[in-house]
Amino acid sequence: MRTAMPEVRVLILGGTGEARAVARLLDDAGVDFVTSLAGRVANPRLPVGEVRVGGFGGVDGLADWIAANGITTVLDATHPFATRITPNAVAAATRAGVRYLRLARPPWTPAAADRWAVVSDIRAAAGAVADRGGRIFLTTGRQDVAAFADVSDAWFLIRVVDEPDGPLPPRSRVLRSRGPYDIAGERALLREHAIDVLVTKNSGGEMTSAKLRAAAELGIEVVVVERPAEPEGIDRAATPEEALAILVRDATATG
Repeated sequence: MRTAMPEVRVLILGGTGEARAVARLLDDAGVDFVTSLAGRVANPRLPVGEVRVGGFGGVDGLADWIAANGITTVLDATHPFATRITPNAVAAATRAGVRYLRLARPPWTPAAADRWAVVSDIRAAAGAVADRGGRIFLTTGRQDVAAFADVSDAWFLIRVVDEPDGPLPPRSRVLRSRGPYDIAGERALLREHAIDVLVTKNSGGEMTSAKLRAAAELGIEVVVVERPAEPEGIDRAATPEEALAILVRDATATG
């Protein structure tokens, strides 16, 4: 049965599968919420419920929007590599005097069969690829492709949802595709293009993890960009269900 939680209004900072899942849970629970999308993807998958698209104008703009729209909790379900929004959201929630909760999927961890080379950032990933050469499967997103533009001793299969920003490597093919992916399809893709090295961010989650399992099966090395550091001391949830439980607990404690 749908039962409303009074005096709770959640701002979901979205754009991820976790954000869409938590929106469904909040909707089923009768929680008042709105999801905000950055607007960087041309045809995003939309969550249930109210949606706004576009930026807020930095910390001050977000804090003002929170206050003007009666938000009681900022639920940050943005991508683990969306480095700007999370510290801005923490600062804005603090400034507005409301609850902040980070919903972030756990990172991937290597299994015994994995051949991972972990690097600190996308520039380091480009350097690792330049050292290795060969045939590269690049899956780090359209905004990072330009970092590999000067790598001339490798061929790239570049998988993106939307067309890449900036220049491409001189020897490359762009494959526009949107997950989720299964292991059979990923295995076939790696074989078809004779991939030597997979490059990925450590995004975590199930939607794109099949490429890692396929690479492990085929003995392909994976250059993994580790996650950027997030603000310390923030409250976290690892799953949409855990986030909902925290919100219900908060509402019960203050109701």
